[in-house]
Amino acid sequence: MFLHQPLALALGVFIAATQATADQTFDSDNGRVQLETVAEGLEHPWSLAFLPDGSQLVTERAGRLRVIRDGELHKEPVTGVPELVVAGQGGLLDVLLHPEFEDNQMLFLSYAHKNREGMTTRVARARFDGKALRDAEVIFEASPRGNTTRHFAGRMVFGQNGHLYISVGDRGEMERAQDTRDDAGGVHRITINGEPAPDNPFLSNSDINNTFFTYGNRNIQGMTLHPDTGEVWSHEHGPRGGDEINIIRAGNDYGWPKVTYGIDYSGVPISSRTTMEGVADPLHYWDPSIAPSGMAFYTGELFPQWQGDVFVGALKMRKLVRLSLDGEKVTEEEDLLTELGERIRDVRMGPDGALWLLTDSPRGKVYRMVPAK
Repeated sequence: MFLHQPLALALGVFIAATQATADQTFDSDNGRVQLETVAEGLEHPWSLAFLPDGSQLVTERAGRLRVIRDGELHKEPVTGVPELVVAGQGGLLDVLLHPEFEDNQMLFLSYAHKNREGMTTRVARARFDGKALRDAEVIFEASPRGNTTRHFAGRMVFGQNGHLYISVGDRGEMERAQDTRDDAGGVHRITINGEPAPDNPFLSNSDINNTFFTYGNRNIQGMTLHPDTGEVWSHEHGPRGGDEINIIRAGNDYGWPKVTYGIDYSGVPISSRTTMEGVADPLHYWDPSIAPSGMAFYTGELFPQWQGDVFVGALKMRKLVRLSLDGEKVTEEEDLLTELGERIRDVRMGPDGALWLLTDSPRGKVYRMVPAK
């Protein structure tokens, strides 16, 4: 028996907060904020989704899909998760509900997969009955496969037209991001049946794979819809420096590795150029790198002063970044939760008006950020 959604959510937060660590408070430019621990003990949690009944789904990179219901992390994971490989940065990655999930119970998972030809990024759709995934079917597979364990990307978002955007990293082989017959290093847009979206920008170009929406992307780790324009915003990792925020627009080349604000991890320059004709410049970049992960626009009522701001987690720099915007220009940047000292993997706008965060560790946590009492 399920409780009414607002009551279930409130009760869940209360139970989690009293069972787990004490709530923590932190300063911000707009007053103090409070982190409530909703769940802990997750093995490298990667993505969070909100179910209509007030429960949450969380992926663990180790290959498990978990349910948090009434504030309690269920011990038994969801069954029926597709076969996948856990290696390096690969494993079970994003979870995304269909926009009409309440009617069709359909969700989508991105994950790393391995066979004798190597590893790649896959996306499967399935139906969730509350305990198990049913009728799982692979609808996308990036080709060709490779032997590295890096840069699978895997972030997904639904556009306003109902098509699915899927990010695929360059797999740690930078030249692949400019090879448009290679699915690595770009954003692909497909129907829920796995076909190229009917208005994709390269359908008539035989030199470019027809699922491509953009290319020249290194390793996108955050994608979200702008609440007003409906455009897809993203961020991606640079190497040593050069993390970027971009708007994902049809047919764009984002330049990696022809242009970059970063250098190779060895210290050797990758490119002498930070801009180039025919390449989309980033809206914002970080140098040194913060290793951004997770991305959400704030649209709730708990923090009215943050309406329209975009929030980005940071793995390397272990913080939450708030960016104020004037159209497509960043006008203010604030570092939050720097004293928390945790790698923030995902950032989600919750239906309750709170910001929800995942931390990346062998005993990762789910946090709910609200104004301090």
